[in-house]
Amino acid sequence: MAEAAAQGKQTHGFQTEVKQLLQLMIHSLYSNKEIFLRELISNAADASDKLRFEALSNNDLYEGDGHLRVRVSFDEEKNTITIDDNGIGMTQEEAAEHLGTIAKSGTADFFKNLSGDKAKDSQLIGQFGVGFYSAFIVADKVVVRSRKAGASASEGVEWTSEGEGDFTLETITKETRGTEITLFLSEEEKEFANDYKLREIIKKYSDHISTPVEMFKAEIPESEGEDGEKIPAIPGEWEVINKADALWTLDKSELEDKDYQEFYKHISHDFDDPMTWAHNKVEGKSEYTSLLYIPKKAPFDLWNRDKQHGLKLYVQRVFIMDDAEQFMPTYLRFVKGLVDSNDLPLNVSREILQDNKVTQTLRKGCTSRVLKMLDRMGKNNKEDYQVFWNEFGQVLKEGPAEDIVNKEAIAKLLRFASTHNDDATQSVGFADYVERMKEGQDKIYYIVADSYEAAKNNPALEIFRKKGIEVVLMFDRIDEWLLSHLNEFDGKSLVSVTRGDLDLGDLDDEETKKAQEEADKTFESSVARMKGVLAADVKDVKVSHRLTDSPACIVTDSSDMSAQMIEMMKQMGQPVPDVKPVFEVNMEHELVKHIDQVQDEEQYKQWVEVLLDQATLAERGTINDPGSFVKRMNDLMLSLTK
Repeated sequence: MAEAAAQGKQTHGFQTEVKQLLQLMIHSLYSNKEIFLRELISNAADASDKLRFEALSNNDLYEGDGHLRVRVSFDEEKNTITIDDNGIGMTQEEAAEHLGTIAKSGTADFFKNLSGDKAKDSQLIGQFGVGFYSAFIVADKVVVRSRKAGASASEGVEWTSEGEGDFTLETITKETRGTEITLFLSEEEKEFANDYKLREIIKKYSDHISTPVEMFKAEIPESEGEDGEKIPAIPGEWEVINKADALWTLDKSELEDKDYQEFYKHISHDFDDPMTWAHNKVEGKSEYTSLLYIPKKAPFDLWNRDKQHGLKLYVQRVFIMDDAEQFMPTYLRFVKGLVDSNDLPLNVSREILQDNKVTQTLRKGCTSRVLKMLDRMGKNNKEDYQVFWNEFGQVLKEGPAEDIVNKEAIAKLLRFASTHNDDATQSVGFADYVERMKEGQDKIYYIVADSYEAAKNNPALEIFRKKGIEVVLMFDRIDEWLLSHLNEFDGKSLVSVTRGDLDLGDLDDEETKKAQEEADKTFESSVARMKGVLAADVKDVKVSHRLTDSPACIVTDSSDMSAQMIEMMKQMGQPVPDVKPVFEVNMEHELVKHIDQVQDEEQYKQWVEVLLDQATLAERGTINDPGSFVKRMNDLMLSLTK
């Protein structure tokens, strides 16, 4: 036990977010309180892993004790539980940082999502991964005593909190390295200060972590057998409770689903089961084992670029590092799991990892494994895949730009809304679309808009509805950027219905094409008149062959940047070109026929400008000068009453 030194006691206030979360947990948001032990044992096992790695270059850190373990003990009279490890330990600065701060990002988003519903909020906390703070689910007070491996005994630290507004830090003398956490249980949680209960929880949640978890087995006194012989006493000893076999090293036939699920919770600090996983041992030119998981829920820091993402790296079963991003591309950053390689050196550094051929082989193998796992799910379990897509779909859309080699495989995994369905659910894959293509169709048609409603109601879809041609509806912010890197699927070009001249290929018969050419000639003078009015506002004016019900629409010339891409660049603070739209007019529409007959040039100008503003609103949802649009509309409505 550590002995407090009478010096350096400091009181610190928790961050506001930490205090809020502690209060939530103290009020029993968790339906399964026993997970606190799993979280604390996982942290202790991580501390052992980190010491094992640091000691590769400095064996003195073991301080003569190379047997790494986690010990769990209890005191029924004092109503306490203690989790003690001889791992890497903490300095006072590290204790303040790690125990006084839940996370460096994502807390604001987390609290925005709290609903007041205990069941829902507990799921949110689970996604957030609070780890150490789960101790306050069962404890009124928590005391942490720690010393960094390699530091002197006088450099220990004691952290104490009752889960309220503050915590204290005090310098202590601690003879042994590592961390000791003592939980002073609340009265209603006394059941956990029990030998059988603790052993049961350890076996349930921590059986397959590689660090031994020990509990003290009491002495069995000398006794007398049935025949009067004396049975000698068995001294008390620390007994390993878990199997302490690294799960990924075992054969799949030895493991059950529950083993994989509990191990996932250990390495991810997630409170939910994973959606699916893949466990593979690869032999040949490179030898490695991978255990890869797909979570059910996205973490709150998924979009935080400063947050490190990646797999745990082991070399010959020795832990090397967390968040080894070199083995998984950024667009798969939601994947959890580990890689254990026999081909990397034990003293591997990040610099070596960045350009090592073995690393490249492992990355290629792991990426392929995840894509195949997702493809299999998409084909065999559409409901689960829809859950996955709703959580991680936008991240996966980064793939075609980042991973050219796997572009086709990623494209198979993408899902969108389409005119085939009458809702905004993104459930249509390109393969589904191709299966439904009409005879003679050789292109995949799509539209990009700011929302599902804007895409679904865009006038440019009218000719496609009339001909029964399906159109993919895209409305995520990333879609326009995605399409700049993905221009075909299965040999079929992806074509925007709002860009350039509409070419339906064999879907238009010769008679239709001839009628369109005649219409272009017939309305040449009308188009020229409109062009004279709008010369400063549009790139060109054309007779529309894509409209059936609307009077006009705007489209983007095939050589220009789309409105969505321009808006994205503006939001990124990038300079954007001045791109004018092409104005297409449905000359058969009654309103256009009326405007074409207006002789008053000023009134004609107002009508044409209103048509352009309406078309711009339908396409972009906004116009540059709403006030002038309203004034023109009022003037025209008044003129019609006279």
